[in-house]
Amino acid sequence: MSKGIGFRIKQYIKMFIQNKYLPAIYRKAVRNTKVDRNTVIIADMHSDSIPYSMKAVYDRLKADGKRVLVYCRDMNNMSYRELVSYLKSFMKDYAAAGYVFICSYFLPVSSCEKREETKVIQLWHSGGLLKKMGYDTPDDIPEYYKGNVTRNYDLVTVSSEICVPVWEKALHLPKRVTRATGLARTDVYFDDDWNIEKRELFYKLYPEAKGKRVVLYAPSFTGNAANPRCRGLKSVRKVFESLDDNYFLIIRLHPNLRKKYPKYWNDKTRQMPAEDLLPVTSVLITDYSSILFDYSLYRKPFILFCPDIEEFEKTRGFYVDPETFPAPLARTEEELEVALRERKYFDYSEQDYEQFYEKYMGSCKGDSINKILSVV
Repeated sequence: MSKGIGFRIKQYIKMFIQNKYLPAIYRKAVRNTKVDRNTVIIADMHSDSIPYSMKAVYDRLKADGKRVLVYCRDMNNMSYRELVSYLKSFMKDYAAAGYVFICSYFLPVSSCEKREETKVIQLWHSGGLLKKMGYDTPDDIPEYYKGNVTRNYDLVTVSSEICVPVWEKALHLPKRVTRATGLARTDVYFDDDWNIEKRELFYKLYPEAKGKRVVLYAPSFTGNAANPRCRGLKSVRKVFESLDDNYFLIIRLHPNLRKKYPKYWNDKTRQMPAEDLLPVTSVLITDYSSILFDYSLYRKPFILFCPDIEEFEKTRGFYVDPETFPAPLARTEEELEVALRERKYFDYSEQDYEQFYEKYMGSCKGDSINKILSVV
């Protein structure tokens, strides 16, 4: 069976579960429950722990005395029996919850006509504006998919006003659901104590990096989640082998690449994911990953290394031209080496970085969680 056929079969299974199985469970649960405004669900089907994008919200809700139910499981790690049990349990609690927080596509919340009293908040996991998503690309939602993937959303949080119309179109959202509250995940970057803590932990884990320019390579992946690839990894490693010892390279791959490149997942990776490395990073190298928008809050230089940019533009596409960003764009191994050797990442001014931040992340100012909770 080809991977294309396998992907299509999975979509049909998802359609059956979303459109038939889950609504029946929800309707039965509604008949026997009332909505409890103090009960909150944190849910995700891509991770066995609370994703970075929801951790701060979880901490705040717990501190506020909410009853928080965590439904975070990686569906790829579940047996069929475990998955069915997970879905049934979620739908029963969904029927009585006051709030549900998610940070990526999560079909169970969109599978039924939910109670109006229950509020679904989509804390989307990425900021800024670059690669196409949602209904704008078949890599996310194929044209033959039946069912509304984003139904029932009461609030979708984005990082700046420029993102609002794009999200409305890409996710088929009604007006006023998408709000430029800023992203909950970014509040921590404005916390001085957190930044100091991460710097100290980094040099404890990597004492050999002291006195060197720390370069973080944190790419996204190409292809769909069923068959992800990282086109630039081999070239980045080769380039850094030829550079002097003034550079210290750290590699953090997208979680979807874990099975393909297992050697990059170790104890240090678990202790310091890519987001925790931003305070100590001197230069970021990425491709189409939204981490560059998180990183823009620090107003520091970055390099775009996109060896497959022409193919990516034809197959998935962009909302904005990455060549307009304040960073050198390298398409080849040789261009990447020149950008590093000649320090072309210093060709941009503080004003360039400030304008980039304001345009794409301007609503992220350290108080996004307060704004989100005030809306809902």
